[in-house]
Amino acid sequence: MYKTPAETLAFFEKFRPLVADSTHADIVICPPFVNLPAAAEGSQGTRIQIGAQNMYWAAEGAFTGEVSAAMLRATGCQWVIVAHSERREYFGETEATALKKAVAALEAGLTPIYCVGEGLHEREGDKTHEVLGRQLSGCVGQLTPDQFRGVVIAYEPCWAIGTGKVATPEIAAATHAFIRRVIREQFGTEAADACRILYGGSVKTDNVRGLMAQDEIDGALVGGASLDPASFASIVNF
Repeated sequence: MYKTPAETLAFFEKFRPLVADSTHADIVICPPFVNLPAAAEGSQGTRIQIGAQNMYWAAEGAFTGEVSAAMLRATGCQWVIVAHSERREYFGETEATALKKAVAALEAGLTPIYCVGEGLHEREGDKTHEVLGRQLSGCVGQLTPDQFRGVVIAYEPCWAIGTGKVATPEIAAATHAFIRRVIREQFGTEAADACRILYGGSVKTDNVRGLMAQDEIDGALVGGASLDPASFASIVNF
């Protein structure tokens, strides 16, 4: 929950030239709802794509304060984050609601980025696989193979979000490998190999290279370090 529309336009003015020659990765920026039109304007004519931080699963109706997939598409969105850890912790997001959102997003032509991750007490209690298995099976595990092909997974260890802590590249890669194994068991080897799994947990300039060197990690879901154009560009251009 950062930036006004004017600040969003100013961000893109500084960010665009810094990544103009970056062709090795997809760049997606997911601002708050009120900043989506400004982000679409600021990214026009570039490779930068726009996504939303959340959405509701109904097409329309008496759901005050919510935003539909069609509304997101109309602002230029191509992506949407589903079940971010903060949505789970503060706003009651569950696998059941995330599944409805993911299906609605796919039907509208949006790519859902489905977030999974464990808390510190679950990591320390050796329950990481149990938690991730439940989160995966309860949402993307309920999709058809065709639907699943349109989903991106983001692993965000909750103990490493906004804390300055980060899983070592080896820990992150091992957890990504487990997620891919769950996907393989559900949808087969081809789907597991093709699925993009992002790491999101205090990704910064000084750790992105080590994380991205891991074969199992396909990209990054960047939080606070994306607020500054130069910082975010350095992560993109690592």
